[in-house]
Amino acid sequence: MWHELAVAFCLMLVIEGILPFLYPARWRQMLMLLEQIDDSTMRLIGLGSMLTGTTLLLIIN
Repeated sequence: MWHELAVAFCLMLVIEGILPFLYPARWRQMLMLLEQIDDSTMRLIGLGSMLTGTTLLLIIN
């Protein structure tokens, strides 16, 4: 189980690093836009992301 968790974490880091590597200026602009979003909206985005990920995991498995 720990091996699969480590692999998933490594893949997450690779996927998270693709956009900053390919488009650093655009990534910086996106981060500046995120700064303007209030906390409740950010929490809703996070919740939606977690629910989507969980649903996709259930569908895949």
